[in-house]
Amino acid sequence: MTPENNEPQSAADKFDDDHYPAYTMGRAAEMLGTSAGFLRSLDEAEFIEPQRSAGGHRRYSRYQLRLAARVRELVDQGTALDAACRIVTLEDQLQEARALNTTPPPEAPEAYPPLRGV
Repeated sequence: MTPENNEPQSAADKFDDDHYPAYTMGRAAEMLGTSAGFLRSLDEAEFIEPQRSAGGHRRYSRYQLRLAARVRELVDQGTALDAACRIVTLEDQLQEARALNTTPPPEAPEAYPPLRGV
């Protein structure tokens, strides 16, 4: 799930952006307590598609790392990688749907403008 707003961000805004690809593969693996191979396997499974630097190196966002951490938890509990990826995808979709359902819909415009002078 990536942001739909393509406006340029200031450097300060990037610190708050969960989708900004701030972490190299080595740093991401270190943060997750896993190997770079685990992150590559998530890319090969098409679960996480990291952005690439100009030199072709993978870059991960905080959002992607949270998903990868959840997959790792499930794999550590004995769940197969493909099943763990599917579970996390469904959990993420459910969370998005719940967020949409708790947000009040925008006010609908009036079907017809009010009559004036009648």
